[in-house]
Parts: sequence; structure tokens; C-alpha cells
Amino acid sequence: MMPSKVWTGQYDATGGYLIIKENGDVLCYHIYNRNEFENYLLHNTKLETASSSKHGFGEIYQENEQLYFTLNLQIRFIK
Repeated sequence: MMPSKVWTGQYDATGGYLIIKENGDVLCYHIYNRNEFENYLLHNTKLETASSSKHGFGEIYQENEQLYFTLNLQIRFIK
């Protein structure tokens, strides 16, 4: 991104990610073609709701005098 240009949403440089797990383990993910990978996922996956009976989707429950409800969403490949 440059301050004088409107960002198009495409990355000029791609890199990786470091994820630190709760137990201190370090995971490193490196993506060489991030834009192509994002486009592939966008065009080859779909979002859908999971089984409401199997996963308790939409049920209201209470914890520490607060009411919550569960939302469930799955990402699946189209092909």
C-alpha cells in the first residue's frame, strides 16, 4: 500500500504467518501466492450452516448470568 494510491485489495508482497499456541508452540505458515490462493478459495468454496441437532446450533444457554447462543458455519469445497 502506498499513501498516495487507493488500495485495490491485491497484495504486492506476500509472506507468512506466525501463530503461537497456548502451550507456547510456534507454527509458521508461508504463502507464496496469497492473492491466487484467496481467489481459489473464494471461487471453490461455499458457506453453509451445520446440522442444528448435531451441533446445538441456535440454542440459547446461560453462563455467569449472561445469555449466549451458538452460531455454526461451515466452509465446504464446491467440487
